[in-house]
Amino acid sequence: MAISRIDLLNHSFSSAFRGYSRTEVDRLLQDVADTLERLNDEKVALMNRAAALENRLVEFQQREVILRDTIMATKIMSDELKATAQKEAQIIMDTARAKAEILVNQGNMRLAQVLEEIAEAKKIKTQFDMKIRAVIEGHLRLLEFDSQEEARLDQTVQKFGRENDGKRNG
Repeated sequence: MAISRIDLLNHSFSSAFRGYSRTEVDRLLQDVADTLERLNDEKVALMNRAAALENRLVEFQQREVILRDTIMATKIMSDELKATAQKEAQIIMDTARAKAEILVNQGNMRLAQVLEEIAEAKKIKTQFDMKIRAVIEGHLRLLEFDSQEEARLDQTVQKFGRENDGKRNG
């Protein structure tokens, strides 16, 4: 039977020849002692549980600190990685731009060279055309001269042929 403080204070003992009934007082004392022992055991158990919970709380607080530190370190590392990646990306972009500019300049130089070669080829072709035209015109003049000479020879032959025919006839 559990006895509370109020039960203990409100309990009245019956009178006996020499005071309180010994058995009742002994029983009450036994009940009080049992209750006190049980309460003391509960108190010890609760204190142990409270100590265990406090230890767990300390562990959780330590874990929280570690997690907070880890999160901060991760954030710092992440920021550093981002900054490094951005720097590397910028370097890659700058290098690519420089290479592209070099390639464009080389392409432009090659284009200028090809255009010069084309202009030179056109010049040579024009000179060649002019030389061929001069040779052809020279041959045409020779052919005309040859035709004229042939016509003069024919006239001379005819003239001599008439003169010879006239001398033969006469």
